[in-house]
Amino acid sequence: MKISICGVNLEILSGDIVEQQGFDAVVNAANAELRSGGGVAGAIHSAAGPELWKECKSMAPIKPGEAVITKAYELPNKHVIHCLGPIYGVDEPASELLARCYINALRLAEENSLHSIAFPAISAGAFGYPLREAASVAIKTVIGEIPKLNSIKDIRFVLFDDTARKVFEEVLEESLF
Repeated sequence: MKISICGVNLEILSGDIVEQQGFDAVVNAANAELRSGGGVAGAIHSAAGPELWKECKSMAPIKPGEAVITKAYELPNKHVIHCLGPIYGVDEPASELLARCYINALRLAEENSLHSIAFPAISAGAFGYPLREAASVAIKTVIGEIPKLNSIKDIRFVLFDDTARKVFEEVLEESLF
């Protein structure tokens, strides 16, 4: 699914976050120490190579809702924006902290004059955030930020499977009407 809002393309698809050719930045659903791990963080660190961890070490730890930017090394992108999403039921207020992830990632992309950014479903995996709730926060936050963007022209949500993609598409349709 792809739509345009205020001249910014917003796309939802299922796929692999580390295979986002032509996107300036991919977002890492990071852990506080910015280390490799399971899920998105493990995939990004593995694909980017050991230089990513060397750069990340000096930036850790980060707190829920915070974001930092690094080079992308062996990924097909210029940058990785690392966001620490909330652990559902632990980090509160969860919805506000999750929204801050998306806002801070977009802010870093803008500050670095990036034109495109690809997001995973932050906190919806190992951090236990219910998928529909995570999608609602993500979609509503990003739509709310679009009018403030200058350099970003393409935003993509890359979901881990078709079920997640369909949930994000449903939430997007509900948010528009």
